[in-house]
Amino acid sequence: MAKDHPYKVYGAKTSGAAMIEMALAEAKAPFERVSTRLGKGGKHTDRFFEKNPTGKLPALETPSGEVLTESAAILISLAERHRSARLLPDRNPQARASALRWLVYVASEIYPMIEIRDYPKRFVASDVERRVILDRSQQRIRRRWLNVEAAISGTPWLLPNGLSIADLSIATVSRWSVGKRWRRQHCPKIEALTSAVAARELAGPVWRYHFEE
Repeated sequence: MAKDHPYKVYGAKTSGAAMIEMALAEAKAPFERVSTRLGKGGKHTDRFFEKNPTGKLPALETPSGEVLTESAAILISLAERHRSARLLPDRNPQARASALRWLVYVASEIYPMIEIRDYPKRFVASDVERRVILDRSQQRIRRRWLNVEAAISGTPWLLPNGLSIADLSIATVSRWSVGKRWRRQHCPKIEALTSAVAARELAGPVWRYHFEE
């Protein structure tokens, strides 16, 4: 892999960029933050669309200049590129499959529902419809987090094998649109996992930058 420049993470505070930056930190891979602010209605400038035609955060530019998108795909790519960081189980196929399963679950079943809740005008027109979709989307988000809570078998990680990219995704996405009081009451394992991520020597400073400053 060419190393012409550090990784560049296109994102914003508290966005999905957090999980990408934490993975890079755990891999001890230098990176630069490229602030990509959302405009009105959650839209980006044309300059960002040149990097990521889908217009969604985050995007990652590799040292060789390749641009990667989709959070789960970026995390898997980083785990493969930096195997010494052990961001995915290597020697246990069952554990690896489980980590990938829940990584994809969060990306495909929870992340899209958060877009609906954050930007209901993209999906319905009237105020009455928006109130309904806000309520129903939050209910679905919460039910799906309960599935993740039940799947956590490590202490404190998702898997007994230790930290994986799935944990970084769970910690980040669990901060959005679910309600702090509800999360603390119903998802103690997710809260313990998140606290453990925040306490990491390498990932911890990234977490604090995004969620505690």
